[in-house]
This record gives sequence, C-alpha cells and structure tokens, in this order.
Amino acid sequence: MNFLIPSLSQLRGVAVLAFCTSVLLTACVAPSGGPMSGGGLRLDGSKTVQVAVLLPLTAADERVQELALSAEQAARMAMSDLKGRVDMQMQVYDTAGLETQAAEMAQLAVQEGAQVIVGPLYAGAANAAGLAVAGSGVSVLSLSNNIEIAGGNVYVLGHTFQNTAEHLVAYATEQGKSRALLVHANTVPGQAGRDALEQALEAQGSFVAGVEGYEFTQQDLVEAMSRVAERNDVIDADIVFLTADYDGGLPLIAQLLPEAGVDPQMVQYAGLAQWDALPSAFHLPAIQGGWFAMPSPQRSEQFKARFQFVYGRAPHPLAAIAYDGVAAVGASVATGNRDALNRQGLTLTSGFQGAAGIFRLREDGTVERGLAVATIEGNQVVVLSPAPRSFSSIGF
Repeated sequence: MNFLIPSLSQLRGVAVLAFCTSVLLTACVAPSGGPMSGGGLRLDGSKTVQVAVLLPLTAADERVQELALSAEQAARMAMSDLKGRVDMQMQVYDTAGLETQAAEMAQLAVQEGAQVIVGPLYAGAANAAGLAVAGSGVSVLSLSNNIEIAGGNVYVLGHTFQNTAEHLVAYATEQGKSRALLVHANTVPGQAGRDALEQALEAQGSFVAGVEGYEFTQQDLVEAMSRVAERNDVIDADIVFLTADYDGGLPLIAQLLPEAGVDPQMVQYAGLAQWDALPSAFHLPAIQGGWFAMPSPQRSEQFKARFQFVYGRAPHPLAAIAYDGVAAVGASVATGNRDALNRQGLTLTSGFQGAAGIFRLREDGTVERGLAVATIEGNQVVVLSPAPRSFSSIGF
C-alpha cells in the first residue's frame, strides 16, 4: 500500500438484493443505468471467472507477512461466502513485497487465466502489477490507500486521506465550523493529509485559517506546539485538524497542544486517523471530545466476529479491504453483466456493501467509502453521525 502514516431491470435489482441479504458480510451491488459497454475485458457467462489475489506472503518484514496472511484468509472467507452463488475460482500469488515480483506474478496470473486481480498490498507493487497487465484489459483492485497510483486499470480500495477528509470536513461544516487550522508533520503522509484537508475544505467553501507543519522529530514536534498556539491566537480558528496517527506523534500532540493554549473547550479538535484505535489514549485532552471518521462500527464488528469464528483469531485491521475486493468482484459478476469487471461494471454509482460498510470505485480509480463520524466521551467511542447505508441516502 505505501500507507501514508485503501438499473438493470427491476427484476435483476430484486435478485441482487436477495443475494446481498442472504450472505453475511458479502459485498453487494445494486446496478443502475443502462447496458454497460466499452473497452477492457468482457466476461463469457459460460465460463468460470478466475480471480487472482496478489499478496506479500514472504515479505522480509514479519509484520507484513502477518498482514498478508490475514488478508489472504479474509479473501478466502469472501470466496466461501460466495460459494454456490457465483461461478468463481481464486488463486493466490506471492509478491514477496517486491515490485518486480508483483509485476511478474500479475503477468503469470493473467497467463494462467486471471480476469481480475485483487491486490497487491503496497502502492509500488500495485502500480507495477497494473502496468504489467495494462494491455490485457485486466483490472487491478489494489489494497493500497495511495491515490497517486489510481487510474487506468488500477483502483485503490484502502481507506484514503481524501475520503476521510471529505466526510470529516462535511460534518464539521454541518456543525457550523468555518475557520480551520491544519497541523501536520513534514512527511509524505503528513503532507498528503494536509493536501486532502485543504481540498475538502475548499470544496465545502470553508476557510483555511492557517497551516502549521513540523519536522518529524520529538524536539521539533514539542517546539511546534507553541508555534501552533501562537498562530491560533491570531487567527482564532474554530476547529483544528490533526493529520497524525498514534504512531506518528498523536498522543504527544493531544497532550501538549491543549497545554500550549489551544483549549479543547474553545476549539474543536478533529483528526484524520482513527482515534478509536488506542483506548489507553482516550483520556488525553484533545482526544476527549475530538472528532474522527471511522468505518461502520456495526459492519466492522460483524466482520471481526465472522473472522474470529472462522479462523479462531482476530483479523488484521486491513483484512476487511481484501474481503471487500473479492466480495465486490463476486457481487458484480453475480449481476450477469458481461462488463462486470470493466470500468463500467466496477464504478456503478450505487456501489457495494462491504465488510466495513458501503463503498464505490470512482472513474479516476479512487475509492469512496461511507464513513461514520465519532467522538470520545467518557473514554468511550460515541457515534455522532452514523455511516450511511447507501450512497443515495447521503446525496453523493
């Protein structure tokens, strides 16, 4: 991934709805619009659909191996849930976390009959795989959250800063917030988060009152909090957005920035990271009462419980993305549309119902996910705005 720290006829619509409700957690699509056509691979309804899953199963980093294994198990669980409903087979290929091997495995998968690829995990590998099979008409549904690689035959399924910022800024605007102060590290993820927030604020017509960056060292982060507070004394922001996550200095910021004078009672705190990820930090001044976006808690808990039941252990937080990729392919194929795996079939405006809530792929290869907005109250996660159940309900 390179994590920056991823209607046909009414009768057919009814059939798809039945499919969605009959399979626990399976992604579902409610097609809209007329017949699909265009370039790219088209399906032969008489043949089994071949799906390739590319993952770094033997990567040098053991943590990446564990993530890859969890993602593979989630993909297999999706296939199991689809059994008997679509004629699909899945083959797993090991990228070893290497771009060259990802390209080789993508080419091998296509040679062996793959009609769509789910994965790879990292942005560089996904980009390499996409380029390697670009001439074949095969789509690559990468698990990356890096929108820089999106486009052409490559899609990103991971949770992106862009999508999170859009939901969070929209909620903040609804609450009357109009003067934003952005605080970010001078790192690739920090700057990407800043850019996503600036674009979302501009789209909403909100005013960016100030932007403060800091070098990613403890000393500069500590010193930067005084600068941020001084800046806020001048601009009088009504909301401060933090791009940092818990591994990127968020606990220190959440403690020091209020102490420096940016009072959470006067200024709303909000963050691009999932602040529910570390309960031991819930007591920090900026975290208590802060706003953050998160996938549908209900859908996420269902997926976790299902995974725990099947494999006897909790899934990696990113495993749901792999499940979504395979299940979305199955749901699209289930429509019987010959263009199910083309851009036309994969970018339906009604989208898919995934393991962590609704999502849809955009024409530019990025993903849009329906997210909830939550806060921390009394050391508990409280949902302020529930995740939408359909894109039509939020007017996107």
